Amino acid sequence: MQTNQLLNKGWYVVYTKPCHEKKVYEELLFRCYISYLPLIKKTSVWSDRRKVVEKPLFPSYVFVYLEHVSKYYEVLQIKGVVTFIRFCCQLARVKESEIETIKKLIANCSTLNLSSLNVTVGDKRTILSGPLAGFECEVISISKGNRKILVRIDSLKQNIIAEY
Repeated sequence: MQTNQLLNKGWYVVYTKPCHEKKVYEELLFRCYISYLPLIKKTSVWSDRRKVVEKPLFPSYVFVYLEHVSKYYEVLQIKGVVTFIRFCCQLARVKESEIETIKKLIANCSTLNLSSLNVTVGDKRTILSGPLAGFECEVISISKGNRKILVRIDSLKQNIIAEY
């Protein structure tokens, strides 16, 4: 890896072992890293019961704010961390505004789903009011009284479909 890629402070994406997101996130906090693990509530169904559990919105992803190249290597030493996410040999860097968008979506939307399809159908809009004011989104559909919007997180090549 060329270390000059990390000279810029910012949010990067750590890829974890399966089901290690919470452990990695807690260890990052313990080591005083600024980090973020978006969690959503999902209903898990077993043969004898149902339970609402918190699951990562992006499985195996944890966001970490790095201030210096040396922090990159320290994070790689954390148990459960596999690597940093890359696209075309470049580390995936997430904009602060995208982190804030994810936080607002989780706080204000009742249902969130991921879509990695590059959707081209539908109108592109800027939300004018409400908790997501100012964000670019794409309208997916209005069906059976449900309103859905699509917010594209470019640095992760993911779409979040929010139903509100």
